[in-house]
Amino acid sequence: MGLYAIGDVHGCVRMLDALLDQLALTPDDELVFVGDYVDRGPDSRATIERLIEIEAASEAGTGPRTVFLRGNHDQMMLNHAEGVGDFELWRTNGGLATLASYEAAGDRTIPQHHVQFLDRTQLAYDTEHAVFVHAGLDPDLSVADNLSAPSPRIFLWTRSHLDADLSKWEKPVVTGHTPVASPTNKPKLINVDTGAVYVNRRPELGKLTAVSLPDRTFTSVRCIG
Repeated sequence: MGLYAIGDVHGCVRMLDALLDQLALTPDDELVFVGDYVDRGPDSRATIERLIEIEAASEAGTGPRTVFLRGNHDQMMLNHAEGVGDFELWRTNGGLATLASYEAAGDRTIPQHHVQFLDRTQLAYDTEHAVFVHAGLDPDLSVADNLSAPSPRIFLWTRSHLDADLSKWEKPVVTGHTPVASPTNKPKLINVDTGAVYVNRRPELGKLTAVSLPDRTFTSVRCIG
């Protein structure tokens, strides 16, 4: 039985499928997605549809057990779908590419089952080996204190931990959110966002990465058009 986490997908559904093929997970494994499924990439709609299929396989016992975390881009999309968001903020952060993927499929609005999927995502996931969260935790608090009073602003958006003293964290924290050329592998911080969607703007990125725990083995696939 293995525990795996996959970084920010951002609409790169073909890359996601290629990575899953490499991982060859079984129903005995557990798979955590760290969020940011949509925006900027080629097909956010197909990505959400694929994740719903993965969720269904998990529930049927034919695929790995899955946990879907919420990223800041997923929150912006959910806010828009529920009519409470700042559209300008979402638009300037890749929301137009997401809407275009739905329009190309003939959808006039975001399908309700996609909205419901986003609404089911969670802010954090705590395990024996690590805590999983999209952006990070407050470095001035212990992991336990972060989790006892969850802050969506911190969990979805923070980068305050990147150059901070992490000695208050009692276990490793696995994140995405901040694109890095190679996965971050520090005693208290693992970042698996290797910029899947940025290959044309930052060629040192353009990879989708997974990590297995507790051994910290990283698996990456390059951008697929």
